[in-house]
Amino acid sequence: MRDLFTIFMQPITSRLTHSEHILSSNHSETDLNPKDSQLFEALCQFLWIQGDPLPLIFDVENEVYTQQGITLATLKHLEKISLITFETQGFVKKGFGKHTRLFYCGKPTKIGFQNDENNYLNLGHVLLTKYGNKLASTYKAPRNQQFYEYVINRWFQQGLVLSSIQIDRNRKTDFVDHTCSIKE
Repeated sequence: MRDLFTIFMQPITSRLTHSEHILSSNHSETDLNPKDSQLFEALCQFLWIQGDPLPLIFDVENEVYTQQGITLATLKHLEKISLITFETQGFVKKGFGKHTRLFYCGKPTKIGFQNDENNYLNLGHVLLTKYGNKLASTYKAPRNQQFYEYVINRWFQQGLVLSSIQIDRNRKTDFVDHTCSIKE
């Protein structure tokens, strides 16, 4: 009887052990191949922080993303390897008061909403998974000024009032003088 039980349990134990190995290897930084690591690092330059990292990917066909290798196909690949969640309809963060702050490369941008409460912010099409969130903390992504100004311009067009120290004063862009009160 004992041998029968052992024979019955062996395939189940084997599958469980194999599943545990797959789960642990999928969540190991060293198992990310160099191409996937490079792709994820490219995504990390689009991270803003508000508590958790938020990859602000608004238009996957915009050159601000595609020039850095971030396309619909690469986002689908990152989703397949469990680093992000991609949603065609996009994500929204709700429940903001009159003001909030988000950080890009460690520097704050203050956002003022039109209403005193119940405000929301469009986050784009991508969120990091728990694994992607953990992995993002290990990357030191380069600052992308073109992306920063792209985001600021989008928020300005949505009617948000912005205050930031990151706008390049030497650049002549239409929205700089209208979007932000620049502080030092």
